[in-house]
Amino acid sequence: MPGSKISGEELSVNEKRVLLALDRLGGSGSLQDIIKTEKFKDENEAMNAISWLRYKGLISTKESIKKLYSLGKEGKRLADKGLPEKRALRYMAEKGGKILLSSLQDKLKREEIPIAVGWLKKRGWANINKDDKGTILEITAEGKNAVDKETEDERILLFLKDNPNSEVDSNVITLLKSRKGVIEEREVVSLEISLNDKGKEIVKKGLEIEEEITQLTSKIIKSGEWKKKRIRPYEINVFSPVASRGKPHPLVQLKNRVREIFLSMGFEEIEGNYVESCFWNMDALFIPQDHPAREMQDTLYCKIPKKAELDKKLLKIIKEIHENGGNTASTGWRYKFSEEEARKILLRTHTTVNTIRYLYEHPEPPAKVFSIGKVFRRENLDSTHLPEFYQIEGIVHEEGANFRQLIGILKEFYKRMGFEKIRLRPAYFPYTEPSMEVEVFWNGKWMELGGSGIFRPEVTIPAGVKNPVLAWGLGLERLAMLKLGLKDIRELYLSDIHWLRDTPLL
Repeated sequence: MPGSKISGEELSVNEKRVLLALDRLGGSGSLQDIIKTEKFKDENEAMNAISWLRYKGLISTKESIKKLYSLGKEGKRLADKGLPEKRALRYMAEKGGKILLSSLQDKLKREEIPIAVGWLKKRGWANINKDDKGTILEITAEGKNAVDKETEDERILLFLKDNPNSEVDSNVITLLKSRKGVIEEREVVSLEISLNDKGKEIVKKGLEIEEEITQLTSKIIKSGEWKKKRIRPYEINVFSPVASRGKPHPLVQLKNRVREIFLSMGFEEIEGNYVESCFWNMDALFIPQDHPAREMQDTLYCKIPKKAELDKKLLKIIKEIHENGGNTASTGWRYKFSEEEARKILLRTHTTVNTIRYLYEHPEPPAKVFSIGKVFRRENLDSTHLPEFYQIEGIVHEEGANFRQLIGILKEFYKRMGFEKIRLRPAYFPYTEPSMEVEVFWNGKWMELGGSGIFRPEVTIPAGVKNPVLAWGLGLERLAMLKLGLKDIRELYLSDIHWLRDTPLL
């Protein structure tokens, strides 16, 4: 079709509308101009017609890319409070031009001080020396001149505060982009459409807009309406946008996949509570009360309710096991067990609490159960840690259960998840013996994904369990990072619609 002679009759209604819009716009215009002039319902409708016209050789198009900038969270803060080096410079000027570096703590946040010092030196606003009192900052002549002058990057900060999504000088924006979280950049593609000689010739001859059939239905065929109206011609090479269909979140897909695997291996799914007592979360699992994981910086304790009601008989049994081993043939941890500590309420730190509760309620074998649930830790948020995440937990309780069986279960699970190389290494956990960590080989290195082992007698005997119990706890988010190729665990929880649309189904 390109290069052949086109008549107005071969054009669709929307193609004619685009040509007429361009004619009214003086021969050329942007996509938005065309949509506005002819009142197209959306960009897809107009772009579909533009793609056809370009294919038929009646118009030409030119794309241009603009970079638009806005302030990020840190940028908005700096626009209000000022750059850290400028605040430090003004403070030096107020103090006579010479200050101790440590005195900046009165004016700047701790994390801002090294940033301010770096920029003071880079801009030549201050000299840095040391004496008996410590590190000294001394203002330079250039710094004195800059105290009351607005720098280019300050001007840009204030401009973007009032005018987000704007174009700005590329040299100045580079300086601001080097500061974390200050500038957000996005590229906008604009399309300029122009009539060429062939298009102008067709418009000159006159274009008549008439109703046409775009979709041939059984109703139209039966009524004979198709005989009276023009049927729109179709071409398989027409431009068409990618359809964005709804689909589950990648983490939901992964949870469902894990669930399918364990169910297919003969397991039953169980659930538990987010809020638990220290007794069930820690003590029943033979975790000593002075274990580091029980400290405030690792565990989230509840103020309301503050104390749990516990079975006195069971509490006494667990207390004896911790203090001297009770009837387990163990020596216990040999410390004074605190019943008050056991009654504390917390947000569960692992889902092993689900399986230990299950064993107390179902002490007789066989049992093959698993759970996928959220756990909570007092963690600093970074690329590999979350304060709230999912754990995959499971146990096998049956006569003759052994360590080789546990290895086989874990290897089978990860093979079904798509990992070819799996290894298990010796490890230590308070409530399993022997214990091991599970690792998979991914992108050239071994990655640790969880822990496992056989519950100790101190854990199982109080529950009335007489046979070995194989147990494991695996991380879902770490598994997701490997499967999705992510380097930052936080990306799993960002509201990035483009990533959600583009990520393939697992």
